[in-house]
Amino acid sequence: MLAQPAAQADEFTEEDLKSWEEQFMTVVDRGSKLFHGGLESRNTVSCDQCHPNATNTHPETYPKFQQQLGKVAVLSEMINWCIENPLETEPLALDDPRMTALQAYITWERRGVKLAPGKH
Repeated sequence: MLAQPAAQADEFTEEDLKSWEEQFMTVVDRGSKLFHGGLESRNTVSCDQCHPNATNTHPETYPKFQQQLGKVAVLSEMINWCIENPLETEPLALDDPRMTALQAYITWERRGVKLAPGKH
């Protein structure tokens, strides 16, 4: 059996990094706006009323067993549970840019926290 050549990492420049970070922060900013009242809930509840500055969201612990869902869930499933229940509005498709923005904001707020999948 022949050994496979090692995969080569893509090369990128400082300009690439800057562009990617700017694009990411644009999505984080959109997520912040959605999180702080931009989801148009039916009852005027917003994510930040339960989770100021994304506290107690713990994206670093997903996937994990989530009691409200009765199963091991990923972050997007819990976000949709909150959208459907406290916010009383329609869930987002998993590939909806708003879901990506919410996850980016929540994760960005918790930057620096050690990953701990399954932790409660």
